[in-house]
Amino acid sequence: MRGARRRAAAIKAGPVLVIAFLSVAAAVSLMPLWWMLVTALTRPELSLEFPPRLLPVPPTIANFAQVVRFGRMPRWFLNTVIVSVSVTVVSVFLAAMAGYALAKKKFPGANLFLWLYIASMMIPYQVSLVPRYMLVSRLGLIDTYWVLILPALASPSAAFLVKQYMTSLPTAIIESGVIDGAGEWKIYASIVFPLAMQGLAVLIVMTFVAEWNSFLWVLIATDSVEMRNIQAGLTYLQELYPLRYADVMAAATLSALPMFVVFFSLQRYFLKGITVGAVKG
Repeated sequence: MRGARRRAAAIKAGPVLVIAFLSVAAAVSLMPLWWMLVTALTRPELSLEFPPRLLPVPPTIANFAQVVRFGRMPRWFLNTVIVSVSVTVVSVFLAAMAGYALAKKKFPGANLFLWLYIASMMIPYQVSLVPRYMLVSRLGLIDTYWVLILPALASPSAAFLVKQYMTSLPTAIIESGVIDGAGEWKIYASIVFPLAMQGLAVLIVMTFVAEWNSFLWVLIATDSVEMRNIQAGLTYLQELYPLRYADVMAAATLSALPMFVVFFSLQRYFLKGITVGAVKG
């Protein structure tokens, strides 16, 4: 009798312990964001205190005003928006077409193309930097928008992600469109694309965040400070004001806001599509 009571008590305590553990893990993971926000709202002379403050007392928005008045910040934001939006739109479109072909179309060499995609995903990103730089340098694209956009348009991992999701779509629905006499573009636009929207939302968020946070390639492929994006611009800002942590954190906070907007705008699709490829149709 006592053993049964103990087991029942353990079962009841299990969810409580899981929730407590997850709450602590969430708090720990959010601490860097909290420290960034607190430092951004702290006066510059107080941001050098140790140990750092957990609350900005007194809070101030003067750091944000100082960052906005900095001459190159608007240009960095513009560069980041242009590159991130362009790459996201074109890359998702190309990945959706490639994923649809690999998942639902039978053509010679389909398996070869799939394995080439998988093999290219295994190549470390740093290995491709030197030949990529040599190619864009010979094409005369250094320090232009093209050098930041073109290399990121074709992503094997994006095509593979879409392929895994579209494999789970019911083939019978696509075949019904063929029976009704719809062409390939009509089937794709009216049937495949709406059904794949949940998976594409995951890809949109991942692509946009990756391009917004692009750092290493921007430093390599740009010569002028004006062509940097916001993440690479933060390094210049830190070099310019090495001890003004409040200003740097204010700029970092502003740079993070668009990513939150994109994520929460697509949250409904993102949470449903996060199990991409989990169900096979």
